[in-house]
Amino acid sequence: PPRRILLLGEGNFSFAAALCESAPAARFVATCYESEEEVSGRPLAARNIRRLRERGAEVLFSVDCTKLKDYFLPSDRVFSCVYFNFPHCGRKAGVVKNRELLAQFFTSCAEVLAEKGEVHVALCSGQGGTPADRPRREWHNSWQIVAVAAGARFILSDVHPFNAASIHGYKCTGYRSQDKSFSVEGALNHVFTRSTPLLYLKPMVCQMELGSRRVSFQVPQMLVDKINRGFLELNSEHPVRTVKEKLTAVLSQTFPIQSIDCSLSLLHQGHIGGVCHANVFWIIPKPEQDASTEQMANGLANAVLFSHIDFCKDADENGCMKVQEGNLISEQYFLRPSLLLCVQTLIERATFLPETLHVLCGPVFRKCPISPHSLPVFHEVVFVAAIDKGMESSFMQMLVDTIRNGIYLLHQTVSGCKLNVTLQEATSFERTELNGFATSESHITKIQHSIYVETDVSGSCEKGWCVGSVGTACGGGKSSGLVIVFASLNLDLLAMLICGIADWRMLWTSDERFLSQFLGGELRLFKSFSLYPPSYVHDVSFWVPEREQFDEVAFHTIARQVSRETVVSIQLIDSFQHSETARKSLCYRLTYQSCDKSLSCQEAAEMQLLFRKEIQRCLHVILR
Repeated sequence: PPRRILLLGEGNFSFAAALCESAPAARFVATCYESEEEVSGRPLAARNIRRLRERGAEVLFSVDCTKLKDYFLPSDRVFSCVYFNFPHCGRKAGVVKNRELLAQFFTSCAEVLAEKGEVHVALCSGQGGTPADRPRREWHNSWQIVAVAAGARFILSDVHPFNAASIHGYKCTGYRSQDKSFSVEGALNHVFTRSTPLLYLKPMVCQMELGSRRVSFQVPQMLVDKINRGFLELNSEHPVRTVKEKLTAVLSQTFPIQSIDCSLSLLHQGHIGGVCHANVFWIIPKPEQDASTEQMANGLANAVLFSHIDFCKDADENGCMKVQEGNLISEQYFLRPSLLLCVQTLIERATFLPETLHVLCGPVFRKCPISPHSLPVFHEVVFVAAIDKGMESSFMQMLVDTIRNGIYLLHQTVSGCKLNVTLQEATSFERTELNGFATSESHITKIQHSIYVETDVSGSCEKGWCVGSVGTACGGGKSSGLVIVFASLNLDLLAMLICGIADWRMLWTSDERFLSQFLGGELRLFKSFSLYPPSYVHDVSFWVPEREQFDEVAFHTIARQVSRETVVSIQLIDSFQHSETARKSLCYRLTYQSCDKSLSCQEAAEMQLLFRKEIQRCLHVILR
C-alpha cells in the first residue's frame, strides 16, 4: 500500500505542496491549525491548497496536533510519517509552554503512527537542546525535545539540517502567529521513531543437571533477560559470535583447532580460590520437592526455565549471600564467573589432544561496579593447549601474536582505524580479581599477562581496554607432566571495539534495529538508532550501619536491578564522619540513561524512589 503522510501546522502549505510533488506515489493529508476562512484569504496558501487537491491530497483545517485521533476514523489512523515544522504555541510563549505542546503532540502522535513510522519535527537553531545544535543553548533554556519525546515512548533516530533552500517553493511563515517569515538558518529536522518498552522482568527459576543432581535455583533478577539469549548459537548473526568465528579462523591458520561444545553447566559447586566473593553471583538451591512442575524447555545446557515466586530465602534476588552468624552452608553454588573454571574438566576429557588448541566459549557472570565497559555478563572464549615443559613461553608468545594479528585484521576490515594490542604484566588487582579459578586447591589457573587494546576512541584508561588474559594451568589426566597454556578473551568488548559500539548494554538490546545492521554475520561499524538519549541525575545520602562494612558492589548491583540497567554512572560525591558519634555518611550521585530505549524523567524518578527503598531494605542504611 502507498505510504500515508500527515503534515501538521502548515501555514501557507508550501512545504506540503513541495513534498507532495516530490513523492507522487504517497497519499498526503495536509493540515493547519487555523480555519479554512482564515487561510483561504492568503493568496500563496490558496494556490498551494489547489496544487495539493489537484494531486489528490486531502486538506484539513482547524486540526489540533494534540488530539489527532479525533480527526480520523480508526481505519485511517495509521500514518507512515508525520511532519510538524517549527511548532510553536504562538505569540511570545516561553520554552515551558512549548515543551508542553511538544509533549502533548508526541502523545497524540503515538495514537496515529504506524509501528515503524517516523515523526519529523523541525526546530529553529538551538531550540532542540541536543549536541547537534550550533550554537547549543543551556539545557534549561531549550525545548528538551528528546526528553519530552521519551515521555511518549519515542527516541531520536536521526537529526540533519533543515535545508529550506532545497525545498522548491517553500516559504516559512507564522512569526508570532502572523503571516510573516522567520529565520530558519541553522534549523534542524529531528526524526523520531518508536522505542521498544522498558522490560518488566518476571521472577524466574532455573533447573539444571549438576553431576547426578537436578538443582533448582533462583536466577538473579538482573540476569533474567540475559541467561539464555543464544548469541553463540549456529544460526546467530550477533557480532559477538561473528568475532569469535573470525578470530578462531585466523588462529586455525597457525594451530590445529578443536572446538568444544558449550554444554558445560552455568552453575558450579565448590570453592573458588583467589576470587573476591563479593563479585560472584552466589546461588542457594531450592529443595527439589519445592520445584514447580510447570516447566518449559529452553535449550539451556540441559536446563528448563519456569516462572516461580516462592524463592529460596537464603540468597536475595541479586545473588548476594545471606548467611546469619553461626549458620554454615555446606553447599556453595555460584554462576560461573569464568570459563577458566572449566579448564580442568576439559583437559581430563578423553578427546583432549596435546599440542592442539581447544576452543571453549560461553556466557560468564560477575557482579561489578557500573561503567560503560564493566560487564556483569559477557561471552568469554578460552583457547587451551597442553605444551611440553620449557616450551610454554614461546608458545604463549606465538598465541598472543596470532590473536593480535586477528584483532588487527578484523578492526582494519571494519573501520580502517589504527589500534594497538599490547601484552602487559597483570596488575595486582587483576591477579586478585581473576587468578585462581579452581574447584580444588590442586587445580588452579595462573594469569600472568593481560591483553590491552588501545584505539583513538577507547577512552577507558591510559592503557586502553583490558580484553583478556594469558597464563598457565596445572595439567591433569593425559596432560600430566605437560604445561597447560591458555588465552581468555572477552568477546563482548572485542565486538564493541571492532564495531564502534560505545555501550555494552547495546549488545543485549531486543530492538531489531541492532541486529539488522549485522545481517549475514558481517561485521560493520554500528550506527546508533537512539541519538542523544536524555540523562537524569539523582543523589542519595545515608548513614552507614554501625559495625558493618559498606558493600559498594552490592550497592551497584541493586542499582542495576532496580533501574533495569538504566543507571550508567554512580559517583561518590561526599563522605562525612560525625565527630562525636563516629557515624559515617555517604552521598552518591546516580545518572540514569538508556542507550536503546526511551527513558522519561518520571520513570527515572520512580526508579530512584524504589532504589532508596531497596538499599534501605537490603543494606540496612539509614536514609538522610
